[in-house]
Amino acid sequence: MTQRTERVAGEIRGILGEIIVRQEIKDPRVRIAGIITFTHVHMSGDLRQAKAFFTVHGMDDESLERVRQGLTSAAPFMRRRIADRLRLKSTPALAFEVDRVFEEEAHIDELLRQVGQAREAASEDASVDTSQKKPD
Repeated sequence: MTQRTERVAGEIRGILGEIIVRQEIKDPRVRIAGIITFTHVHMSGDLRQAKAFFTVHGMDDESLERVRQGLTSAAPFMRRRIADRLRLKSTPALAFEVDRVFEEEAHIDELLRQVGQAREAASEDASVDTSQKKPD
């Protein structure tokens, strides 16, 4: 991304966060979700499309999908708010996607922990085998 697209993406992320914090969205799918965190925004090169990634800690996939649907239905409202704050030739269309980075990170941590335990068990087995051998 160019410096301009990164700057605009950061501004949009901040505006979306403010909208959520101020509870400006009345849709119950969004309102009852808890703390919605926008992790990052990807912009198209022409600044006409913005994909906002979000997460809500402690929610299952079905609930996250409902939140995504609520955000999608509120996209025109949020787009107007962005247009009010940012002076762009055209305000980007918004799309929302669940960010699974935290789930993936937890899964990788669990796999690494399992590998570490397996290595410890293998080294303990090797040391037991060598100590139990009788000298010839």
